[in-house]
Amino acid sequence: MCGIVGIVKLNQRETVDEARLKRMRDVLRHRGPDGEGLWIEGPVGLGMRRLAIVDVAGGRQPMANEDGTVWIVYNGEVYNHADLRPELEQRGHRYRTRSDTETILHLYEENGERCVERLQGMFAFALWDQKRRRLLLARDRLGIKPLYYAWTDHELVFASEIKAILAGGSVRPALHESIVPEFLATGFVAGEETFFRGVRKLLPGRTLSWSCAEGARERRYWRLPATTDGAPGTLEACGREVRTRLREAVRSHLMSDVPLGLFLSGGIDSAGLAALMAPLVNEPIRTFAVGFSDPEANELAYARLAARAVGAEHRELVVAPSEFFGALPQLVWHEDEPIRFPSSIPLYFVSRLAREHVKVVLTGEGADELFLGYNRYRVTAWNERLGRFYWALTSRAVRGKVKRLARRLPRPMGRYASRTFLALEPGPRELFYENFAIFPTALQPQLLSGPELLTARDPYAEGLRAYEEAPGGTLERMSHADLQTYLVELLMKQDQMSMAASVESRVPFLDHEFVERVTAIPGGIKLRGWQTKAVLRAALRDLVPREILTRRKMGFPVPVGPWLRDRFWPVVCEFVLGPRALARGLFQPAFLRRLTAEHRARTWEHGLRLWLLVNLEIWQRIFVDGEDVADVMRPTEGRCASSG
Repeated sequence: MCGIVGIVKLNQRETVDEARLKRMRDVLRHRGPDGEGLWIEGPVGLGMRRLAIVDVAGGRQPMANEDGTVWIVYNGEVYNHADLRPELEQRGHRYRTRSDTETILHLYEENGERCVERLQGMFAFALWDQKRRRLLLARDRLGIKPLYYAWTDHELVFASEIKAILAGGSVRPALHESIVPEFLATGFVAGEETFFRGVRKLLPGRTLSWSCAEGARERRYWRLPATTDGAPGTLEACGREVRTRLREAVRSHLMSDVPLGLFLSGGIDSAGLAALMAPLVNEPIRTFAVGFSDPEANELAYARLAARAVGAEHRELVVAPSEFFGALPQLVWHEDEPIRFPSSIPLYFVSRLAREHVKVVLTGEGADELFLGYNRYRVTAWNERLGRFYWALTSRAVRGKVKRLARRLPRPMGRYASRTFLALEPGPRELFYENFAIFPTALQPQLLSGPELLTARDPYAEGLRAYEEAPGGTLERMSHADLQTYLVELLMKQDQMSMAASVESRVPFLDHEFVERVTAIPGGIKLRGWQTKAVLRAALRDLVPREILTRRKMGFPVPVGPWLRDRFWPVVCEFVLGPRALARGLFQPAFLRRLTAEHRARTWEHGLRLWLLVNLEIWQRIFVDGEDVADVMRPTEGRCASSG
């Protein structure tokens, strides 16, 4: 695991400045405290910071092939590299290390940019081919490892994190305002764009190549399966196959020359991984959990139960609200963008705890999207099922009247009715996206000051594209869409929060062969009636404690709403209602005052909405204004301690 950076001059007569490349590299010190490397030859420069996991002594980067004509910097783990090595050695390649980095180099020599199609794992790498004068950037199939890039008039710059691109000095940090409606609706930006004007993501399952002769070319080398055929027909048969395949995915993800652990949330996903992992190692597994003192936001008892069931060496911690908000600016800096998920903060704290004992952890990301674990999947499915007759028998005009009536009902009845088919039109835009938006597009005209932002782009375009391209019915399409959008954001949270503590996180549920098989299972087997993750529950039935197997999903709850209403109300006053925030002119002050007043008076729960607005303002102060992270929360100090 590493942080990688690079600069390629478009004019091949120019030379990369070493000081610039070092600044880019060293801002990623947290991603690689074990070593550093730099290689510059004329118009090309590659740099890296290393967290040594495999071949600790020999896997230094940048790394070259035997004759020094191909150079690579690489972040990630290729779990099948040992299986590929004998074939490459038979073809005459001479290995100097035991590292997976060298396998990628030799595989590229044999297969060119199609080398990525044979890699099993998580990766983002940059490779310079001296003979062809060609750069190749590549990212793994599911987007587990990040890679960002930016074009200027003179160069292409790229890095594992956006802050490293900014450290190079050729890209000026500025808010990409057209993405704001999408951020307000979903909490993140799907697709290539980012919050920074001119900075893009390399999307999952893509390569980007560039040479003077051919220019830039992006290629998609992997897609989710386009069919749901071929899966076993019964729940029991599916469960048996899932268990076998998941065990093999866990086995492959244990590849390491350093200690490993596991994050336990108290849910079925991580408890299942613990049960499968424990028999595969020679000593008690090390597990780590985090919670809050608020009873509704504490799953530590279930995490302990899962740990005891497998004889784990278990550690946990409780994060205080003051620690949570005290860490927020630093973690916004680590994430490079406003933090969508409040659970990112405790994830950093448990990563820091884990770092005292291990360098690598397994986590349960991806299971909800694969096995239809989120509540919104079943709500959407039932709305569609119940609404089918209603929509067929009523005109749009009648439905409009019913919708207005539903919204005028007393709370909470009105809020409930407005989320049902009685107030929604058929199709994924309203049933799946607008119904679960943080700030629905119907509400945004009251919030946004600039009406031009409302028409600049469709906030749901990327999700709808993935949905429409997917096979099957509504259940399968929701899963496919989230695997390509929502999950990618979750994975960035996982990567950046764990790497902030110099810990590598691995996601066995996202082994691409496992993903291909599970997405072929019909959605009706995964979501049975009101029960989510039916297949996974069947697979783990005799491995996971029954109390965990049958409990209601909590989803790593963080009581940010109550905190922002009471003791940490000054955070809202500063970052939502404060003069600096209002002076940006993005939002209408009257609406913000109404929103915050409703939340404080407990007439409406706006906790997640306020969380987004607070994070956006903190992000602008750090990256756009250039304010020191240590100074960001100072306007609230003292006020938070005495408020509420």
